[in-house]
Amino acid sequence: MAFLLLAGLPRSAAAQTSCTVSLVLAIDVSSSVNASEFDLQMRGLARALRDPSIIGAIVGSGGVQAMAFEWSGRYQQVEIVPWTLLSTEIDVFAFASLIESHARGHDEFPTALGYALGHAAVRFAHAPLRCARKVVDVSGDGVNNEGFEPSSAYANFEFAGVTVNGLVIAGERPDPVAYYREQVIRGPGSFVEVARDFDDYEAAMKRKLLREINGSALSYLSK
Repeated sequence: MAFLLLAGLPRSAAAQTSCTVSLVLAIDVSSSVNASEFDLQMRGLARALRDPSIIGAIVGSGGVQAMAFEWSGRYQQVEIVPWTLLSTEIDVFAFASLIESHARGHDEFPTALGYALGHAAVRFAHAPLRCARKVVDVSGDGVNNEGFEPSSAYANFEFAGVTVNGLVIAGERPDPVAYYREQVIRGPGSFVEVARDFDDYEAAMKRKLLREINGSALSYLSK
């Protein structure tokens, strides 16, 4: 499977034999997320990626292999951007632009978080590069309410060596923050980053990406 070829990029994935982290970005578009909240997520993620601190971390790391998909119901996982090697500022801006311009695939389905995690595990099986770390960055505003739970995904899909972190938009009931901490995050050093609301999504995503790319405890940055 080839990488997405970005305009003006004079190299191929075949020339790259290693990278720092394989990062799956899983974005919640279940029915609890309205149109304006969806826009805040997509713009927030794109702007976080374009932040100089994130670009510096990506370039300084030697390369990040990333892909993104939206998720909601059991069978509603829609690719936003395929596996892409990010190692230059041009790469990151192109990746962010594709996220920002993505047209939502679904808006009427419930929250099948276990299925989303299973889909993320399958995506790792199709990643072109073998990276030092594998990370799922799953964001959402609610608990699983359709299909199997995250524990079943971890028991039945390949998650060896995979860290799962959560970005939770607080405010719903049952409390999604507690749920992500107890049921979703997985692996050594896994963590939950909390956004107070969708307006806070960009800042929370920036903190989260810095920690994931650098592989160190950077979530204690000022909020």
